[in-house]
Amino acid sequence: MDILVCVKRVPDTAENEIEIKGDGTDIERDDLVYSVNEWDNYATEEAIQIRDDKGGTVTVVTVGDEEAEEVLRRQMAMGADNGILLSDDAFEDTDGRGIASILKAEVEKGKYDLILTGAQADDGAAQVGGMLAAMLDLPYAALVNKIEVIDDKKIKVGREIEGGNQELNEIELPCVLSIQTGINEPRYVGIRGIRKVASVEIPTHGTGDLGLDAGSVGASAAKVKRVDYFTPEMGAGAEMLEGSMDEMVEKLIDMLKAKGGLK
Repeated sequence: MDILVCVKRVPDTAENEIEIKGDGTDIERDDLVYSVNEWDNYATEEAIQIRDDKGGTVTVVTVGDEEAEEVLRRQMAMGADNGILLSDDAFEDTDGRGIASILKAEVEKGKYDLILTGAQADDGAAQVGGMLAAMLDLPYAALVNKIEVIDDKKIKVGREIEGGNQELNEIELPCVLSIQTGINEPRYVGIRGIRKVASVEIPTHGTGDLGLDAGSVGASAAKVKRVDYFTPEMGAGAEMLEGSMDEMVEKLIDMLKAKGGLK
């Protein structure tokens, strides 16, 4: 089974204190530590496990500048077979639809049985996987936390749905899935693995290689434009109840009545 995993280089929130620029146009990106998007890391691990069990290849792809190559090498050190960097000045400031269009063009250059994305990326918009599936006219499932390969034409997927319930679906291949965290435990990437892939050539594809019109992506084609970044004002803090259990219950009931929650 040949699998394509879409990954993204993002600021590592565990290593950075995110601050907003004074003009509200973006976050301060100088000196940020970057890593692979958490959800995408689970997607790569799942692809590797499927390949190891069923055979085939795992290719990781990202849209970004030349620095985004580092996340491709990390995923290759993790066990992915190939990496592809989609990079062009024309891609700058593209929106989710533009990213999906770029990925679609790359998908159509190959032949993949399964395409995986993280459940969330692009500032938490969680939109690229669904858009990519729609553009490719392929079956799609989001929030996937279980994959079982039935044969070379079908898979069974589990989805996390409202109320903590689980939903199982049978989906025909090829398809697109957005992977939820917790589907597996991503393996540790050691220095030895990173060194092993340090000199592996990673092809870079731009608009010309992908057959894209530069005007169809990027800022000029974006239907969604960021107009502001800001930190919401903090509301009033929580009120901590003290006393015995009976006293706290009585206070809580009085508060609910005062606020109209109980009559």
